[in-house]
Amino acid sequence: MTVPDEPAHAIKAAGVVRGQVQPQTEGPQGEPVTVWVPAYFAELGAQTCTAFKPDLTAACAPPIDPESTAPTQAKTTAGNYNPLYYVLAGLPSRFMDGAPALYGMRIVSGLVSAAFLAMAFVAATRLRHSLWPVTASAVALTPMVLYLSGSINPNSLEIVTTIAFFLNLCLVLDKSKSLSTVRAPMVAVGLSGVALANTRSLSLIWLTGAFFAALIIFGWRPFVAVLRNKLGLSMTALVAAGCAAGLGWLVIADSLKSLGGAPSTTTPDQAFAHMLDSTFNYANGYIGIMGWLDTPAPSGVQIFWHLTFGALLLAALSSTSLRNLAAILPIAAAVVLLPPILQSQAIEELGYIWQGRYLLALVVLLLVVCGVTQRDQSFRNSPKARSLAVWVLCGAVVAHLYVFLYALRRFTVGLMPLHTNWTEMAEPLWQPPLTWQGLSALYVAALLIGAVLIYRHLFPPRGVPVPSAAISHSRAGAAEREKAPTGRRAATSFPAEDAMAQQG
Repeated sequence: MTVPDEPAHAIKAAGVVRGQVQPQTEGPQGEPVTVWVPAYFAELGAQTCTAFKPDLTAACAPPIDPESTAPTQAKTTAGNYNPLYYVLAGLPSRFMDGAPALYGMRIVSGLVSAAFLAMAFVAATRLRHSLWPVTASAVALTPMVLYLSGSINPNSLEIVTTIAFFLNLCLVLDKSKSLSTVRAPMVAVGLSGVALANTRSLSLIWLTGAFFAALIIFGWRPFVAVLRNKLGLSMTALVAAGCAAGLGWLVIADSLKSLGGAPSTTTPDQAFAHMLDSTFNYANGYIGIMGWLDTPAPSGVQIFWHLTFGALLLAALSSTSLRNLAAILPIAAAVVLLPPILQSQAIEELGYIWQGRYLLALVVLLLVVCGVTQRDQSFRNSPKARSLAVWVLCGAVVAHLYVFLYALRRFTVGLMPLHTNWTEMAEPLWQPPLTWQGLSALYVAALLIGAVLIYRHLFPPRGVPVPSAAISHSRAGAAEREKAPTGRRAATSFPAEDAMAQQG
């Protein structure tokens, strides 16, 4: 229960899978909803003893009694949230009890997130000229995305379905002249769209932004072609039905009523100015803040992702295409303006409640939009380019691993002020399942496999067909482009792909 609000979401999930889909409350704004769940869920408050205390290890949490299953009343601030995520996350609690049930709920949430991330990356690799979309997808996979994906929190589903919906929609529009080859991506658009529309109260905004960004990039004609296809039309109708269901739940269940907070005397205009001034302070929440907002990622990790964010955004904004800029700028403006607008509307009733992770789905969308708009830009397969890619991927592996170990250090031995205690992890006060050493070894293996797969996609080995990507493999290819006539055809023609097309 070391993720913000995780006990409330765990209780909500346990209640939903036991038929309490929409508990009612007559209390005032912020009053938790009461549900009937096994007693060990009602006792989860004791598991949050580390909250806001980074020097305290997880050993402070009492054991969870698997025999404590008698139906008990428990309160949750997520009572009125859309039940879709909780139906999936709560399933393990129906056939397991105690700590195994809670770990099972986390694992199911992680598997669901992994499935949608797989949909997103597969779609990115199948786009024509896929190198920048794949690169942007990797950059968007920050430690915070992975951290939330391994927790009981609908924030995770919101983020991964946003990237899956956008990239699969882009793939379908990109292949609109041969829709029979993208039937699976069309289904992925439908599934991710429905899931996204029914996660959190702001998810419909992210879905709308993803749809219009894809439409601006590829134009309306490919979308018309999709609507003329039976499967495309049915998936469009499915997403529309999902949006209607999500909007209906938001209105009928009053999902915002369970939000906790304390009234404030700050005026909306003061809150707006303060939030606008704090824009970059919240950026760390896009990269990694572990625990109950008490363990920010080390500065080196933050610097690495700030650099990659900035490089990707600047590369996209330097585009001379007005269509690309029309897709990027509204989302970039929303990243800056939405937090002040939303927080100022709730300041008098709830006080300051905003967290960076609330906007992470939109930030991820901005990054992948930047990647897709850059898809016509070439990667030169030169020794310098390969060396640069190796260094960046190694940096990503090290950054991911560092923040992972840092979080484990925080919970196994604590973060002591003015005391570096890495060596004390040899004798931890608390151990997770499989031990921190075993989990770290598995994490290193996963990171290295991911880095190798990305590198092989960007720079295929000799003898492997070039992916649908913008790579020039030789000086001869560069010379051919220099001799090519000017204009859009010359700017988007890639000799390696043209040769493959002729052979095919």
